[in-house]
Amino acid sequence: MDIRTLQIPGPVVLIPKKFDDARGFLSETYSDEVFSKNVATLRFVQENHSYSKRTGTIRGIHFQIPPHAQGKLVRVVRGAIFDIAVDLRVGSPNFGRCATTELSAENWSQFWIPVGFGHGFCTLEPDTEVIYKLTAPFHPDSERGIAWDDPDLAIAWPLGQREPHLSDRDRQNPRLADTPAYFQCD
Repeated sequence: MDIRTLQIPGPVVLIPKKFDDARGFLSETYSDEVFSKNVATLRFVQENHSYSKRTGTIRGIHFQIPPHAQGKLVRVVRGAIFDIAVDLRVGSPNFGRCATTELSAENWSQFWIPVGFGHGFCTLEPDTEVIYKLTAPFHPDSERGIAWDDPDLAIAWPLGQREPHLSDRDRQNPRLADTPAYFQCD
């Protein structure tokens, strides 16, 4: 498994190997031994699968607060996304900065987003499916969000001339400046 670190310490892109032959392919998409050796030792407790019908669908920027904070390992099995992680750790030299990457069924990359980071993505193709492993189960009372269009984050969402497709909840998320300090930098 090749690993390259992005600009912000914490999130990393993982590229599992694929073995192709005449029948199709085989890929070990997760190995606890490899992940523990190269990224972090932790336990995944839940896996989610999301489907977005239209290009330009934005989900996020989401996170859960302690004691139910989540790390996420994200991958795309159909289509493509512009994926982001926002550093929410007060005291971090990268507080409020974003790491971005493109994940697709074609490039077979995965994005590790540790606790203390918000997560969001925008679909680049119709009928996109995203699978992500979580280090903590969904806890509705701990669920929070940051405005996808917060001008302080200055995220260059790849929307072109189209309007984003958003949930009502994501339209109402506060700016980072109006969000309590849920995470501290170690």
